[in-house]
Amino acid sequence: MFTTRPEIQGTFGVVTSTHWIASAVGMSMLERGGNAFDACAAAAFVLQVVEPHLNGLGGEVPAIFHSARTGRTEVLCGQGVAPAAATIAHYRSEGLDIVPGSGLLATVTPGSFDAWMMLLADHGTMRVRDVLAPAIFYARHGHPMLPRVALEIAKLGDFFRKEWPTSAATWLPNGPPQARALFSNPVLARTYEHLVKTAETGKGRKGEIKAARRAFSNGFVAAAIDKFCRTQAVMDASGRKHRGVLTGHDMAKWRASYDAPATYDYHGWTVCKTPAWGQGPVLLQALSILRGFDLASLDPNGADFVHLVTEALKLGFADREAYYGDPDFCDVPLERLLSESYAKKRRALVGPAASRELRPGAVPGFARQVAETLKLGGAVQAMNAAGIGEPTMAHLAPGVAKSRATVGGPTMGHLRSARRGDTVHIDCIDRWGNMISATPSGGWLQSSPVIPELGFALNTRAQMFWLTPGLPASLAPGKRPRTTLSPTLAKFNGAPRLVFGTPGGDQQDQWQLALFLRHVHHGMNLQEAIDQPLFHTAHFPSSFYPRAARPGHLLVEESFGKKNIAELKRRGHQVEVAPAWSAGRLTAASREGDGILRAAATPRLMQAYAIGR
Repeated sequence: MFTTRPEIQGTFGVVTSTHWIASAVGMSMLERGGNAFDACAAAAFVLQVVEPHLNGLGGEVPAIFHSARTGRTEVLCGQGVAPAAATIAHYRSEGLDIVPGSGLLATVTPGSFDAWMMLLADHGTMRVRDVLAPAIFYARHGHPMLPRVALEIAKLGDFFRKEWPTSAATWLPNGPPQARALFSNPVLARTYEHLVKTAETGKGRKGEIKAARRAFSNGFVAAAIDKFCRTQAVMDASGRKHRGVLTGHDMAKWRASYDAPATYDYHGWTVCKTPAWGQGPVLLQALSILRGFDLASLDPNGADFVHLVTEALKLGFADREAYYGDPDFCDVPLERLLSESYAKKRRALVGPAASRELRPGAVPGFARQVAETLKLGGAVQAMNAAGIGEPTMAHLAPGVAKSRATVGGPTMGHLRSARRGDTVHIDCIDRWGNMISATPSGGWLQSSPVIPELGFALNTRAQMFWLTPGLPASLAPGKRPRTTLSPTLAKFNGAPRLVFGTPGGDQQDQWQLALFLRHVHHGMNLQEAIDQPLFHTAHFPSSFYPRAARPGHLLVEESFGKKNIAELKRRGHQVEVAPAWSAGRLTAASREGDGILRAAATPRLMQAYAIGR
């Protein structure tokens, strides 16, 4: 099969990410003797610099990894929590029905830096200086600005100048930046350098990492964020100005953590995802439904395949809405949701026609919760709202963008028109068998104003909370938002084999499922599977402001062909045809039993790259 680029093969190490510079930086860490965890962290910090419209130092990261040393597969939780003052009562008192998709009220505790430092301390080998050096170089001396970044900044220019002047100072110091020209962020470079300098006050490698974590969560970074949130009222997607509720005390209290993954066994594979504080188990639920169908006999680019996978995903996402949330705050019946007896009932709902309903399953003891979820979803659908949410492949959904009214007023038009892109992703495997899949996000330049002393913006992940009490995803202090960020690790016959993922908000597990099924059932190598036409549905409530749903929606790339598209329409899908090569930013890497390493990256958006030898 022709592929857009070769599937990389080797034995020393592989790195694949959503930007070629980050992949090269990760590979350089392996060449210097570092392991997959060193490589992934270094690549992640570089992505904060070269893809600032998609992630930043004020964001979050979940990762799933396997350590050859410990023999354990674990989830790294770098998802921050709601601040102590982030109560439903407070947000309601601000006149809000849902959390805005931008601005300071949408911020939770920044989680990415502490998570990377914890991973580096526990599983890496390199010093803070080594891992941050490439990011410092590109922030200080400049990097070729991606055309998409230049476009985002140009669209937001007037808004930045009027409402977020600290962002204007950072992104428009001499007018709109030029695509492919060198662009630097000297203030961000100084922040990284200050973290390195503070780290070197610690004793030994782990002492340095501890000092760096303290400088971020208890030191100069937390102090600057605290001051900005207390003193600045900024325009957000609600069309009004609000102060934030995040404090230095919130940051001092929070630390990254490890979780056991949620897993599901499928045709010899064990697929590992985040627990239900993320949407990852949706992919597992879809597999549990699809297990009862003969997918291997279907054309992987045919209408039958697309219909079946889409209908299974609709059922999984309906359960996400009704049952998923931070397990520290709510009872998530995940064992029941992944059981064969439950899957059998859900499987029976998959018929020849496209469903237009949101159909959560029935779990004893949860009837009221399910009813409230459906009621809330209907109420939000009736809202006439606008906002920026996550900049997640919005160019693929012009119908959604056009349907959002201008509640925010004309000032917010710049934010709406600039919604493009997605988040970022990294997969790394080294010669020792360590492997990691990570999906950093948050703190993108569209999310909130730049903190002037730090050179980066805060995240907006709190927009995934509901302001209605009693739901698994209701806002509460100290609670993790139910994130869409969803890296994947899969084992084959018990041995760690495959890591993969993609940016894309609610679409992440949809595109990953297509890749995995084509690899498992149709024998495609990683690059072949990534190059195939992609599809996804927005049938269920969005995780992002203003939480809209499009019942029956199905987006397909035009490369599926007119015949298949016509058949999907005949089955009742509300088909939206997207240009070829426009959906998804998948990357993947694998390790065979004989030690051969493989890696692949999507050609879509012409940024991702796989490197290895």
